[in-house]
Amino acid sequence: MSILQLLLFAGGLLAVMALGYSALSGPSTVKEANRRLQAVRYRHSESTDTKVESQLKKAIAARKPKTFKVAGSGSRLNALAGRLDRTGKGWTLSQYLYASVGIAVFVMVLLFLRTGAPMLSLAVGLFAGAGIPHMVVNFFIKRRTNQFNAKFPDAIELLVRGLRSGLPVTETLSVVATEVEGPVGIEFKAIVDRIRVGRTMEDSLQVTADRLGIAEFSFFCITLAIQRETGGNLAETLSNLADVLRKRSQMKLKIKAMSSESKASAYIVGSLPFIVFFLIWWINPDYLAGFFSDDRLIVAGLGGMVWMGIGVFIMAKMVSFEI
Repeated sequence: MSILQLLLFAGGLLAVMALGYSALSGPSTVKEANRRLQAVRYRHSESTDTKVESQLKKAIAARKPKTFKVAGSGSRLNALAGRLDRTGKGWTLSQYLYASVGIAVFVMVLLFLRTGAPMLSLAVGLFAGAGIPHMVVNFFIKRRTNQFNAKFPDAIELLVRGLRSGLPVTETLSVVATEVEGPVGIEFKAIVDRIRVGRTMEDSLQVTADRLGIAEFSFFCITLAIQRETGGNLAETLSNLADVLRKRSQMKLKIKAMSSESKASAYIVGSLPFIVFFLIWWINPDYLAGFFSDDRLIVAGLGGMVWMGIGVFIMAKMVSFEI
């Protein structure tokens, strides 16, 4: 049995296991129970903050984009361009593709010179070329999102002070664009520029909400849209929204602190076998040469990687929490 046949067999086995898991797992009873408890709390609570949060979640669920997980994207290339734009680095599609191809070729050549196994080098190179740029983009998106969420409640408080002092909404948005640093100031400056060239405030806010994909900013857009339709004290509404966002951020930090030990254990347990294998192979290639030539060892190695991947996936699900 050749290496290509073994890889195809392992890929087919993994696909069958994934399909079996998706078919037999069913909905999570714990999550369903939590959803029902939350629905009861929203329905019968007398708290103003709880009612506002319930309405915001319903509105966001109704307006959540479905196509390629990025609002307004009609193809996968547009969705990828949107993800690159969310990093705030100004990367283009051509730069991303060149980086992916360069990493894939570099890893393939390095591994082939080290092992002499063409199919293994091709498989690992393609995996590295597709995975490493994707993880880098996710890292920068997550970092920029955290920076935005850290400053966004302060920006809303600045809006509240401007409204209470008598300034119109568009002027307060300009104040936030100039006074708040970081991603918040950049995004509000783009909103103000769109308003100045003739677009409505709702359209300008929605364009930014679609680009960012941040739930907190969607709360803000929906709050302004509801207030313009129903009337009322906008400053008081935004003040309540800022308080809700601060509590949401505190809950995220609390969950992160409580689950940090479990995540660290999952990272160590999941990565240690691969790190040890790579170090031993790099120091003494002959000791592990059978994993690249002997069919039985190749099958054992692929099976071990599959089971390790399943274990890492389960541990990741155990320490993943939704807010």
